[in-house]
Amino acid sequence: MKQSSCGGGSRALVPGFSVLQPLLALLSVLVMAGAAAAHAVAEGDKGYIQEISGTNLIPFVYLGAKHMVTGYDHLLFLFGVIFFLYRLKHIGIYVSLFAVGHSTTMLLGVYYGWNVSSYLIDAIIGLSVVYKALDNLGAYQRWFGFQPNTKVATLIFGFFHGLGLATKILEYDIAEDGLIPNLLAFNVGVEIGQLIALTVILIAMSYWRKTSSFLRHAYTANVIMMTAGFVLIGYQLTGYFVA
Repeated sequence: MKQSSCGGGSRALVPGFSVLQPLLALLSVLVMAGAAAAHAVAEGDKGYIQEISGTNLIPFVYLGAKHMVTGYDHLLFLFGVIFFLYRLKHIGIYVSLFAVGHSTTMLLGVYYGWNVSSYLIDAIIGLSVVYKALDNLGAYQRWFGFQPNTKVATLIFGFFHGLGLATKILEYDIAEDGLIPNLLAFNVGVEIGQLIALTVILIAMSYWRKTSSFLRHAYTANVIMMTAGFVLIGYQLTGYFVA
């Protein structure tokens, strides 16, 4: 498995026999929650947005933060991105690239009304989780003899994550009156939610990395994350072909 830095090196991991409980719980949720799509718009939130018009900054900041904090696919990808990043400088670089990517396509997608299938976009988001787990496992170097540019990949997948957000925002059927400031407020909320989630993940990771079991369980954790990504891909593609 690869130990990431801005340059990206690699080293082997020893598979552990214990399973990281939080990731197992997350995988169980993904497997059993077949009736709910990623980032499903709550009916209460949707009804509220459809009833209001004009500039409403606070509600949209709240919705953006809620959307990110409850977006397990985004959180899985972020978890994978920072898994082997130890320096705050490196974490900041990758998280910033991800933020630039998803902010760009989220704002443009909603403003221009890009009508992209949410099933296909969410399947690609699931693919991003698989990609990052395999990257952490050092699979590309073993299989193909080269290491993909992790910064470029993070930015590109950020674009797709932003499109995923855009498809969900369009479900709100936001009024044209006050659209731009409301979208910017939503984006601010997304960044706040991302910061909150990232802080929690980093705190948990910092304690886990101090234990002697980290390297033994890191292999298992990334395999579980990869499996969760495949589950998400399968669920979304099934929805696309069946719906």
